[in-house]
Amino acid sequence: MAEFSSDSVCLDVETIYLGGKEHIVRTGSGSVSVIVYGDPDKPALVTYPDLALNHMSCFQGLFFCPEAAALLLHNFCVYHISPPGHELGASAICDSNPVLSVDDLADQILEVLNYFRLGAVMCMGAMAGAYVLTLFTMKYRERVVGLILVSPLCKAPSWTEWLCNKVMSNLLYYYGMCSVLKECLLYRYFSKEVRGNAEVPESDIVEACRRLLDERQSINVLRFLQAIDRRPDITSGLKKLKCRTLVFVGDNSPFHSDALDMIAKLDRRYSALVEVQGCGSMVTEEQPQAMLTSMEYFLMGFGLHRPSQFSGSPRSPLSPTCISPELFSPESMGLKLKPIKTRLSSQR
Repeated sequence: MAEFSSDSVCLDVETIYLGGKEHIVRTGSGSVSVIVYGDPDKPALVTYPDLALNHMSCFQGLFFCPEAAALLLHNFCVYHISPPGHELGASAICDSNPVLSVDDLADQILEVLNYFRLGAVMCMGAMAGAYVLTLFTMKYRERVVGLILVSPLCKAPSWTEWLCNKVMSNLLYYYGMCSVLKECLLYRYFSKEVRGNAEVPESDIVEACRRLLDERQSINVLRFLQAIDRRPDITSGLKKLKCRTLVFVGDNSPFHSDALDMIAKLDRRYSALVEVQGCGSMVTEEQPQAMLTSMEYFLMGFGLHRPSQFSGSPRSPLSPTCISPELFSPESMGLKLKPIKTRLSSQR
């Protein structure tokens, strides 16, 4: 079991987090909330959410899917890292604190891993969180064995995104988490099919996300937005990544082209793309079932598996030394080098 250093505070909030525990980890650039689920002796899965989200609003749909829970919680201890000030019940970050850069956010992840005494980990991130985890992997390659990225960003903001970010920044600064800002964020997260219209009501997942956005402190969201808006292009370093990478993207995501650019730059021997039709950016919430088969084959390459309902299977360590050489090929993962079109009904 991991040993925790004395310069951090551990808060037991099991009644709130359905069995998880919150740890407030003090880093060189501020405190970070980490919700830990599972047995610390298991391999580690680190998650990082998108702008204005935390693990409850970004990954809950995936982890509440029974098949995904069986696959992930059987094999991993999950460490949900929240961007600064995005955790449940967070207070406003003091104005005197410097605005962090994406490099600062990546370095915070290293400090979190060191605090929990974790070695090489599996990472899962969505949109801005996927960018931060990819940057972390580039800076500290020996600490990551695999990446699962959902609608990832890899380039500097396009003119369209830059303009949208400026609008959201002004709304956050002058009006806080207002209804117009929520619509901008929901457009970022979800496809139009689930956002609804005058004739069709929005889906339950959008309603739930809208409520969770009310809990965010606008100044904290603004600071994360400023970091992401100033992000550099990291595509030139993608070819050097040798960890296996699985990319999901909804074909209605505003970041669809970013995901395609990313997969084109990654080494094709270690990467695969799954495009989910009729889905927005947040595949983890909108169509989590579309991730299951590809994720299961991806993790089989690490000797990890879904438990049998009839017998308990021994847990395999998450280590490249346990992988047969033939499992390094994308074909052995059950994934093709060409994008996979996952066709699912968009009816609700």
